[in-house]
Amino acid sequence: MKLLHLGLIVADLQKAAAFYEGVLGLKRAERPALGFEGIFYALDGERQIHLMRLDNPYDGCKLPAHGGRDRHVALGVADIDAIRLRLDAAGISYSMSKSGRAALFCRDPDGNAIELCQMAGD
Repeated sequence: MKLLHLGLIVADLQKAAAFYEGVLGLKRAERPALGFEGIFYALDGERQIHLMRLDNPYDGCKLPAHGGRDRHVALGVADIDAIRLRLDAAGISYSMSKSGRAALFCRDPDGNAIELCQMAGD
């Protein structure tokens, strides 16, 4: 078994794209017509992130302050310090991993928790 994609619910595709493309640097992938608005992002090979513009069933739920204590997506990055600079420049708050490793947690504009981990050897 292997992960093929993960789906995240977003309220505003433009705001989400500014985060996923502008801050994280992801590239859009081809997306078939599915009957709702969305954006697909290519990760590596077959894996993708699917953003779905749908009503959020979790709207109004209290989220943990640290994204590592919430459901989250973990993405490997080459340089965690470069990501920190990009998040700082965009005014996006984050918390460093409580394990002490080179990783941080932030949230996209819709509150989805994202873990960004420096890959070993990078």
